[in-house]
Amino acid sequence: MTLRAMLYRRPSEPHAIEVVFERSVYLVRLRRHRQARRYTLRIQAATREVVLTMPPHGSIREARDFAERHGGWIAARMGRLPKPAPFAPGTVLPLRGTLHRIVHRRGVRGTVWTETDESGDKLLCVAGEAEHLERRVTDFLRREAKRDAEAAARAYAERLGLKIKRITIRDQTSRWGSCSTTGALSFSWRLVLAPRYVLDYLAAHEVAHLVEMNHSPRFWRLLDRLCPDMRRAKVWLEVHGGDLHRYGAGPDEPIARRRPPTA
Repeated sequence: MTLRAMLYRRPSEPHAIEVVFERSVYLVRLRRHRQARRYTLRIQAATREVVLTMPPHGSIREARDFAERHGGWIAARMGRLPKPAPFAPGTVLPLRGTLHRIVHRRGVRGTVWTETDESGDKLLCVAGEAEHLERRVTDFLRREAKRDAEAAARAYAERLGLKIKRITIRDQTSRWGSCSTTGALSFSWRLVLAPRYVLDYLAAHEVAHLVEMNHSPRFWRLLDRLCPDMRRAKVWLEVHGGDLHRYGAGPDEPIARRRPPTA
């Protein structure tokens, strides 16, 4: 929580409330905003979180009443979110846009690798004990994302005669990439799940910011020269980008859980 948000939070008020709708319980995070004039609800698709924004002088009772009146809306919106796809045997995930099924190879040496089975299906094979599978898949995807992002970004930077100070890989929920004024670039590891031209576009986008630290017409003209696939990649992200956040996510339990039936 930011310092500004803390200034508007009452010392004893909760950070979240629970809303019950048709025997499901939804956790709703509360936040105050100094410019808010009314109570509003939104769903953060990337984090699968319900957020209720309150006016500076709003009350918890009014916030709870507002959320409960909109229980049906919360349930409907949460129900439309893509189902989580945890890293587990049998899960199918895209790697550079191509679907791979996770297969556990417990008795085989190694870590994570790809194979093609006899029927032509792509496999993501994971060695070791079952309890290490999720971490190994995550580590593998982050390594692959870093390798792809570094190769693409450095190639674009070389075309412009620029130097990149550092490239880091994170799990950002609000943006796919960023560029600092010091020349450091950052990318979401989830881009390795998208087709290659999408990651290439984001790499070109952030490298272009090394020249134009803005989104001016000059920036977009430069990016268009660097990345002819810019428009196709932007459309893909608008349509499919939100779906990438469901991979590796756990079950819905922290956000919505079923209330046991009463006698």
